[in-house]
Amino acid sequence: MLEFFGLQDEISSPTFTIVNEYQKNDINIYHFDVYRLEDVDEFYAIGGEEYFDKGICIIEWGELIEEALPKKYLKISFDRDLVNENKRILKFEEFN
Repeated sequence: MLEFFGLQDEISSPTFTIVNEYQKNDINIYHFDVYRLEDVDEFYAIGGEEYFDKGICIIEWGELIEEALPKKYLKISFDRDLVNENKRILKFEEFN
């Protein structure tokens, strides 16, 4: 998705900062990695849910904070292909 906005060369993992912020064409993009959070309460404590109304939120390990996610979101899951180890299978699920 970030490639669509021309940000592919500007992306870095937010693993240690929890969220990286980008802006392109007046669109705010927030890239979260919530793997290191202790629980969903920590996400609330950093004001994570306040980002949902400010722009596009991309959340790695989103299942760890599922109860904090907005009612409407798109979940993208990655699975390994058992035949070709270099191939990934993407599954898209829309929640309303």
